[in-house]
Amino acid sequence: MIKEFEKRILSSLILIPISIFFIIQGSIFFIFFLSILFLFTSYEWLRMIKKNNLLKILGIIFLLFSFYIAFKIREGESFKFFLFIVIICITTDIGGYLFGKIFKGPKLTKISPKKTYAGVIGSFLLSLTLGLIFINYFGKDSTILNTEGLPVLLIILFISLVSQVGDLIISYFKRKAKLKDTGKIIPGHGGLLDRIDGLIFVFPALLVLNLIINLI
Repeated sequence: MIKEFEKRILSSLILIPISIFFIIQGSIFFIFFLSILFLFTSYEWLRMIKKNNLLKILGIIFLLFSFYIAFKIREGESFKFFLFIVIICITTDIGGYLFGKIFKGPKLTKISPKKTYAGVIGSFLLSLTLGLIFINYFGKDSTILNTEGLPVLLIILFISLVSQVGDLIISYFKRKAKLKDTGKIIPGHGGLLDRIDGLIFVFPALLVLNLIINLI
């Protein structure tokens, strides 16, 4: 476990600064970054879904749509909100991993044997803590979802919940394909799809939430 944890830390120390650079630069740099992510995650998806051609196509369309929404949020809506989303998803993942390892306890589902109820609680707690710190530090951003007062607390919980559901969905397909990870490109983490499985579901979910709010 220690070696695996060390690999995760070292990989994160390398990948996070690189990702932040492209996110901050925006424009053509961000397009290039998203294009690389799309190509790798698409390859991992096709590798995982070997026989179902319809599912392959739907998955690629979904990935393309998700990355497009990510681009629109970063470039057209709010850089701070994009960073806010990423932080919530990352802390959701970290909280689930740490609380699951430390407290263990009952398993959440057979779809992903490593997931525990303690991990779910940890995901919510850590994402809430860091999310509220982020909002308090940068101030409330009026462009956040254009929600006109929707409590930030609910937004954080929504993002964290969708991120965890996205993780479980990808875990389901990995289990069906009898794969431990979607790939091996990131030491200690697996594939790119393993790392951004929550984010790719969060971006479309936020779009849907925004549409619903505007209709009410």
